[in-house]
Amino acid sequence: MENSNMTNSRVSNILNKAQEKCQLNGARLTPKRQAILQVLLMSPTPLSAYQVAEHYKQETDESMPPMSAYRILDFLASEELVHKLNSENKYIACSHIACDHQHEIPQFLICRNCRTVKEIGVPDSIIKNLGKHVDQAGFRLMNSQLELDCICAKCDNASKTNS
Repeated sequence: MENSNMTNSRVSNILNKAQEKCQLNGARLTPKRQAILQVLLMSPTPLSAYQVAEHYKQETDESMPPMSAYRILDFLASEELVHKLNSENKYIACSHIACDHQHEIPQFLICRNCRTVKEIGVPDSIIKNLGKHVDQAGFRLMNSQLELDCICAKCDNASKTNS
């Protein structure tokens, strides 16, 4: 299953930007790490570490233990090249790797029907305001990542057509 929005030139551009970002951070985007990032870039939906390992095997004919996939995914997440969706225990490539603008705080819209995920950015002020409300309730915000249960336009239109 391929992400139809990803052309070979776009993937190549994103991987080059990822390489540059890693070098700036003093890290290495090894061939295996690059291959795992490419698997996520090409996937239209988030993948678990087991699914990533399986896709990697299909692409390279080389097996990868799930623990190796987890380590690589943790590295890619630490470099802000992928995001972990905690509600699903799956990973998605960051949609802003090749952007040159200032990024807002990533949030995720997850379609409850087709499981497609859209990354959006929200201003820091919204998260700070949310944090104030959390503090007032006697809690401390530990993670500002929101994963919102949604329905995408495609699934919404399909449900209206079938009604």
